[in-house]
Amino acid sequence: MNTFYALPDPPLTTPCNLAIGNFDGVHRGHQALLAAMREDARRHGRQAGVLTFDPHPAALLRPDRVHSYLTTMPERLEVFAELALDFAVVYPFSLETARMPAAEFIGQVRRRVQMAALWVGPDFALGRNREGDVPALRAIGQELGYQVHTIEPQLLGGEEVRSGRIRSYLAEGDVQAAGRQLGRLYQVSGEVVKGAQRGHLLGFPTANLAVPEGRLLPANGVYATWMRLDDDLPRHGAWLPGVTNVGVRPSFDNGPRTVEAHLLDFDGDLYGRPATLQFVARLRPEQRFPNIEALSAQIRQDAAAARELLMGDS
Repeated sequence: MNTFYALPDPPLTTPCNLAIGNFDGVHRGHQALLAAMREDARRHGRQAGVLTFDPHPAALLRPDRVHSYLTTMPERLEVFAELALDFAVVYPFSLETARMPAAEFIGQVRRRVQMAALWVGPDFALGRNREGDVPALRAIGQELGYQVHTIEPQLLGGEEVRSGRIRSYLAEGDVQAAGRQLGRLYQVSGEVVKGAQRGHLLGFPTANLAVPEGRLLPANGVYATWMRLDDDLPRHGAWLPGVTNVGVRPSFDNGPRTVEAHLLDFDGDLYGRPATLQFVARLRPEQRFPNIEALSAQIRQDAAAARELLMGDS
């Protein structure tokens, strides 16, 4: 998949189907839209591409609010590539972009990527004051020579799949429900850094994962997880079972939130290594213990529960 960090210049020459949106999470609803667009492109001998924005428009237009993300841009691009798209445009969103009339923005896109068909969600809108809704985009398309396609919202268990709903599940610690809406386990990536090293004293050494600022973490608690060491090329893709604490360590210092993973049956140096952590299920909320002995006993129970959940009787 080719990736452009602005509209291509020189313009692309092959007509394409293009999906436009933020696509944070690239959840089942996004995947359904992109798959339908890709299959239609193949039938018509076109390329299939996606245009997404960086930063997220809400972060620029509502700076007074806290904004957290289900995916980093590299993660989003990785999923786009897995969905067999031909190209992705990461459009640098700015206040100038926000003030641009919808017809002007779409006109630029149409010329630079040879857009023959635009694919968006039914409630999509862009341009100044969100004037470019689906009816407006269809009217512009009649002038500029492109079609507009939408698909119905995707339902799962009677609920519409939405990024906001996934965030709500994660805020509750329900990583299983979030994963069902995503179509994959929720994951975060970062570098393993040195922490307080209390895990060694407890007999359960942990990998302290430095997660990028703005990345959404599930609710504080203890989780059964899988971890992949992303620089271990011979074993890249091998997921290691573990138990992970997300929280503020109330039994010690109530400090800043950390992500600390204890890998089961693993012995090796992890410091400075990039890793990806997948959340399988929440085992319990984070809690304060009266002493180190009680905490150690609970960690042993957590590790046993994670082992049973991830590996069965092995």
